[in-house]
Amino acid sequence: MDGVVEIITGRERRRRWSTAEKLRLVAETHEAGAAIRAVATRHGVCESLLFTWRRQVREGVLTAASETPVFMPVRMIDAAPTATPGPSPAAANAASPARPPAPSGLIEIELGNGRQVRVGSDVNLAALRRVLAALRE
Repeated sequence: MDGVVEIITGRERRRRWSTAEKLRLVAETHEAGAAIRAVATRHGVCESLLFTWRRQVREGVLTAASETPVFMPVRMIDAAPTATPGPSPAAANAASPARPPAPSGLIEIELGNGRQVRVGSDVNLAALRRVLAALRE
């Protein structure tokens, strides 16, 4: 009797996938006639991981970084304006247009193209990313 041993191994564990690789695999699952099981087997990925990445793409969490992040200027605005007896006419003309004070917990984002976004501190991060990405276009 010939002793042949066959070792069946599972999928590779703890592999680090880049965002580009994840997006490529998700795109492959959306091709006509593509089966998620076949894509997962071909690339050595668990099917559940592909479903997770597909959900993340749908929710806007997993996206391609099309541009590098840049620092934007930040200006602090007093939450409560100080009471003054009354501005002089020269000071009123020199001042920027008056805005109502921002309520507590409000985040105001001024984009480079002059658009403004105001959101509460409890905003959903994925939703805010989608809105900012749409306004950049």
